[in-house]
Amino acid sequence: MIVDQFEDVMKKTSQLFPLPTASASSTPSVAPVPSVVPGSKPIYEVASDTGNKTLWVVFVLMLIASAAFTAMSWKVPVSKRLFHVITTIITLTAALSYFAMATGHGVSLNKVVLREQHDHVPDTTQVIYREVYFARYIDWCITTPLLLLDLGLLAGMSGAHIIMAIVADVIMILTGLFAAFGAEGTPQKWGWYTISCIAFIFVIWHLVLNGGANARAKGDKLRTFFVSIGAYTLILWTAYPIVWGLADGSRKAGVDGEIIAYAVLDVLAKGVFGAWLLIVHANMRESDVELNGFWANGLSREGAIRIGEDDGA
Repeated sequence: MIVDQFEDVMKKTSQLFPLPTASASSTPSVAPVPSVVPGSKPIYEVASDTGNKTLWVVFVLMLIASAAFTAMSWKVPVSKRLFHVITTIITLTAALSYFAMATGHGVSLNKVVLREQHDHVPDTTQVIYREVYFARYIDWCITTPLLLLDLGLLAGMSGAHIIMAIVADVIMILTGLFAAFGAEGTPQKWGWYTISCIAFIFVIWHLVLNGGANARAKGDKLRTFFVSIGAYTLILWTAYPIVWGLADGSRKAGVDGEIIAYAVLDVLAKGVFGAWLLIVHANMRESDVELNGFWANGLSREGAIRIGEDDGA
C-alpha cells in the first residue's frame, strides 16, 4: 500500500517538473582539451655514453699528437722549431678542451622554450634543456688563431694581414658562442650567427688573396703546398658552421651527432693538419722560419745588471 502511494507521488512530481532531455542540435559549451598539457615535464637533450666515449677518444688522440709533435721538434734546432711549437700548443689545447668536456666541466645547459599556439584554448609551452659545450669555443679562440698563424708564416704574410685575419677569426668564434646561448626563435640568435659567417668570409679573404700572393713570391713549390693545405683547412672550417646550424642552431641534430661531427673535424683540422705541415716543412727549405735572438739564445748580456763586480775594475 505504501509503495503504491509512493509511485503515485513520483508520477505527479515528474509531470510538474519534467527533466531536460538532450537534443541533436545542442552543442557543447566547453572547447576540447588540448592533447599537450601546459607545464609538462622539461626535455633534456644531453650526451649519451656514445658521445662521452667519443670525447675521451679525441682527448687521447690529441695527447698522442702532442707527444708526436714534441718528439719531432727535438730533431731540429731551437731556431727552427716555430711551427713545431705552435702546432703542439694547438693539439695540447684541444686535449685540455676535450678533457674538460668529457669530465662535464666544460658544458652548460641552455634553456629553450617552445611555444605552441591554439585557437580556442591557452597556448602551451615545452621547455627543453640542451647541452652547450662552451669549452669548445674557448678551445677555438686559442687554436684557430694559431692555425692561422701557421698558415700566415708559411706563406710569408705580413704581420698586419695576419693580425687582421686573427681578429676576424676571434670575432667569428665569440659571436658563434653568443648565438649558441641565444633564445629560441629570436632574431638575435641568427643575427649573431650571420655576423660569425661574415667574419669567416674576412678570414677566407685574407688567406686566399694575401696568403696566396705572398706564397707565390716564395716559389712554386711552396705556393703549391700552401694552396693545398690552405684549401684543406678552409673546406674543414666551412663544415663547422654547417654543423653548428644543424646542432646548436636548429637542434635538428642530437647532442651525440654534434659531438661526433665536431670530433672528426677537430682531428682532421688539428691533428692531421699538424702532421702534414711538419712533415712537409722538414723537407722544404722554402718554408723555414728561422728565429734567433731571444727565441733561441735568450737575453743578451749587453746591458744586464751585474751584481758583486768591482765598479773600478
